[in-house]
Amino acid sequence: MKKTIPKIVLLAFAILVAYASCGGRTVSLSEVVVVPDQQITLDPTDGAWYAHPYHPAKLILQDMVEPRLLEPSTVEVEVTAMTDGKQIAFRLEWVDDSQNDLPGPQAFIDGCAIQLPTEESVSIPAPQMGEEHKAVDIAFWRADWQAIVDGRADEITSIYPNATVDHYPFDAESLKKDPDAKRRMEQRYAPARRLGNNRSGPRKVPVEDLRAEGPGTLSPAKTVSTGKGVRTEKGWSVVISRPVPGFLSKEKSSNIAFAIWQGANRETGARKMRTGWIPLVIRGAENE
Repeated sequence: MKKTIPKIVLLAFAILVAYASCGGRTVSLSEVVVVPDQQITLDPTDGAWYAHPYHPAKLILQDMVEPRLLEPSTVEVEVTAMTDGKQIAFRLEWVDDSQNDLPGPQAFIDGCAIQLPTEESVSIPAPQMGEEHKAVDIAFWRADWQAIVDGRADEITSIYPNATVDHYPFDAESLKKDPDAKRRMEQRYAPARRLGNNRSGPRKVPVEDLRAEGPGTLSPAKTVSTGKGVRTEKGWSVVISRPVPGFLSKEKSSNIAFAIWQGANRETGARKMRTGWIPLVIRGAENE
């Protein structure tokens, strides 16, 4: 008589495989595990991150909409997550041989993003930036914004160090005694800032919040996220933190997706490496 292995044994084995030890760290192969902690950190180099399990998220080509990316670049991104009950923070780390954080003609910028469903739903939105009536929230980090937040001047001489300027009207000597007139003149020569374009700088945070209901519908959202990125020996390590979605708890799981842009590979906009939806769960306790 042929013997069958009980389902409970197979399930236990699957869990054991999913939570394997890897170089002193725990790896979760099937889901992103959010671990409760008393205090989250925005510092990607903080040792607290290494006490939590990480998920090696495999990246796939963005070959659904234009501009497509048909050649693989980034293979995977390692994701670690923690929450203090109010904020949820994700640490993304990936290999990138070159640092691309300087804007300019024909310049492409390194970046990363996290994506969550906007609302709880029986069926989740399409992973390609959601779908009509099924929106997604996106938090997008860029390396050039990080450089500005870290202190690089948001000026033309930062892009072209050898540039010389004869005269800017808003730097006229006659305006130095009239701050209001100087500010109005500055706005005249910075139309994007004058119109309230939230991408015009200077940046206070290196992360932008967006919302979408499918490709081509991306729009600005209320700023709720923050973050910090640092250059590592292998590439980038970035933390993105945002409020915990109301539908995510220890009792209710959700889904999350990620995207990576490599400037050296001329990646921008839809031209990126991405994941599909990955289960997102909260497990563990502060004192466990």
